[in-house]
Amino acid sequence: MSHKLNQILSALADPTRREILMMLLEDDMAVTDIADPFDMSLAAISKHLIVLANAGLIAQERRG
Repeated sequence: MSHKLNQILSALADPTRREILMMLLEDDMAVTDIADPFDMSLAAISKHLIVLANAGLIAQERRG
């Protein structure tokens, strides 16, 4: 298997990341909005988002 496919499958293997991805498929959201339904820190949510972004499943942008 290719490295990229392994990254995608690894990212999707985690149920939290799958739930985050489903949320983002419906609407663009801020990290704080994504974190609301989860019982974890913003730092933990950010790590999940980085994994999804590195797998090419989401794109992140900073808004000021």
